[in-house]
Amino acid sequence: MARRLLAVHAHPDDESSKGAATYAHYRSLGDEVLVVSCTGGERGDVQNQGLPAHELAMAERDMAGLRRIEMSRAAAAIDIAHRWLGYEDSGLPEGDEPLPANCFARIPLEVSAEPLVGIIREFRPHVLITYDEQGGYPHPDHIRTHELSMFAWRAAADARQYPQQGPAWRVPKVYYDRIFNSHRLERVYEAMVDSDHPRRADLEELRGWMSGRPFTATTHVPVGDFLEHRDTALRAHASQVAPDDRFFFWPNDLQREAWPYEDFELVESSVDTTLPEDDLFAGITDAPITAATAISTDTEDTR
Repeated sequence: MARRLLAVHAHPDDESSKGAATYAHYRSLGDEVLVVSCTGGERGDVQNQGLPAHELAMAERDMAGLRRIEMSRAAAAIDIAHRWLGYEDSGLPEGDEPLPANCFARIPLEVSAEPLVGIIREFRPHVLITYDEQGGYPHPDHIRTHELSMFAWRAAADARQYPQQGPAWRVPKVYYDRIFNSHRLERVYEAMVDSDHPRRADLEELRGWMSGRPFTATTHVPVGDFLEHRDTALRAHASQVAPDDRFFFWPNDLQREAWPYEDFELVESSVDTTLPEDDLFAGITDAPITAATAISTDTEDTR
């Protein structure tokens, strides 16, 4: 049985900063990995002042087109399949500024969920990865991605909803991304202090930002051999990430020594597993999931 993992992200580049090493790890084992980008990142600003002139010119006239090119490069770097959900980036309004008309965060869930339900029923994943209720950070598209993912997860399992999207499928395991967490940060920082690494100061600001956040990860995927794949994928999003960005790029040798994992929190499971895990597919057997377990008759209102 081919094991299948579906990850739902808000924008192109999120898949590379939040799970790329995990995806590369599972692809190396022969598992299928599909990433869905809910929006095209059209309202993103250029974050890399060293972006080549021809790409900067394209960003000014066609940011959506540039980000599609970048996404294609990133997907190739980690060997994943990719789908666009097709919604428009909501941007990051300031203060009381309203969200743009017809943006992703303003589309009713009953509407925006249908294409994701179709993808779930077609791909039939065993694992779904998304964000928590806060979106990982309070960007309207990240919060909406959480809402959409959980709505579609429930709807895809109910044969009465969106029957035109194919036979119902219940994803057995759902995880929240917990890759940026205090334990990882502290372990890498301690390794930098012990080795008197010149970049230790880069992590001090992040330590303040992460301090006090609870550590809720249940699952630690060993990805030490795939950190360079992650970095290559992230650098493919050159309009969004400078190649030496101190927030994203930490010394890989120290990471392999201190915390060679990407971390996730199991929040829904219809299979037996023992926590903590080191495999997102823990509990998924070699036997096909039956129709009885795949289809839910839950009538809970998910709106």
